[in-house]
Amino acid sequence: MRRAFTLLYRVRGILLAATVAVLLGFSLFGSLLPDALSPFITQVAWWAIFGMVLGILLALTGPRFLHEAETTVVSSPVAGRWLALNSPATKTPSHGVRAYGQTYAIDLVYEPDGHERPRFGVGPAMRPPQQYPAFGEAVHSMVSGTVVRASAWHRDHRSRSKLLALIYMMFEGTIRELGGPGFILGNHVVVRSDEGLYAVTAHLQQGSTLVSSGETVVVGQLIGRCGNSGNSSEPHVHCHLMDRASLFRAIGLPMMFDSIVLDDQLNPVNALPKDGQHMTANR
Repeated sequence: MRRAFTLLYRVRGILLAATVAVLLGFSLFGSLLPDALSPFITQVAWWAIFGMVLGILLALTGPRFLHEAETTVVSSPVAGRWLALNSPATKTPSHGVRAYGQTYAIDLVYEPDGHERPRFGVGPAMRPPQQYPAFGEAVHSMVSGTVVRASAWHRDHRSRSKLLALIYMMFEGTIRELGGPGFILGNHVVVRSDEGLYAVTAHLQQGSTLVSSGETVVVGQLIGRCGNSGNSSEPHVHCHLMDRASLFRAIGLPMMFDSIVLDDQLNPVNALPKDGQHMTANR
C-alpha cells in the first residue's frame, strides 16, 4: 500500500500539470470544438478535475506518509565563507515546495571576509551578476559517481535586487515552470553517487559546466562555476540530494556537509548552516 502511495506521490506534479493544461485548454478553446464532442469533453473535464483534486491532496498529505530517510554526509560544493539562505536546518521544505526533489535544498551566497556583497533594496533593482563576489566561484562535486545530467546553455541574467524586481521574478518563475525544472534550475549538474543517490548543483554560470552526461567524477572535482542562471535572484549555488534521477519524480533526501566551520566556531563539524548563518569550507 505504501509503495503504491509513494508511486502516486512521485507523479503528483505531472498529474497536476496535465490536468491544469486540459482544463485550461477546454476553457480557452472548448467553444471551437464540434458539438458532437460535448459528451466526450464533459467526461474528460470531470476526470481532469478529479485528477487535479487528487494531485493537490497528494501534495498536501503525502509527506507525512513517506519513509523517513537517513541524513547523508556529502562534501560542500564550495570553498571559503558562504552565507546560507533557504536552509533545511531552519525549516523544511526549505524552499517552500517539495517539487523537483528540493525538500532539503540549500542556497549558498559567497561572502568572503573583507568583501561586501550588494545588499537587497540598496542600489539598482537589477545588477549585472559580475557585481556579486559569488559569480564565477568554483563549484565542486558533492559526491563521487557518474554524471546523469549536465547543462550549460542558460544565460546569466541580472539580479532581482528590489521588491518590484522580486515580484517580477515571481511572475517570471511561473513562465519558467512551463519549460520544466531545467528552466528553474538553470545550468545544473546531477551526479549519481556510488551509493545510488543523486546530487544536484544548480544556477551555474553559462558555459562553465566542465562535465557531461556519462562522465565519472570524484568528490571535490571542479564541475562548473557559480552563476545566475534559472530562477535566481542573485548569483548563488543551489544544491540538494534526491533519490531519483528524474527531477519530476524525485523525492528529496536530507544531507549535511562534511567538515565545515559554522560562524566563528573553531572546530569543523558535519552540519548544514541555518538561514543567516555563515559556513567556511576548506578545499
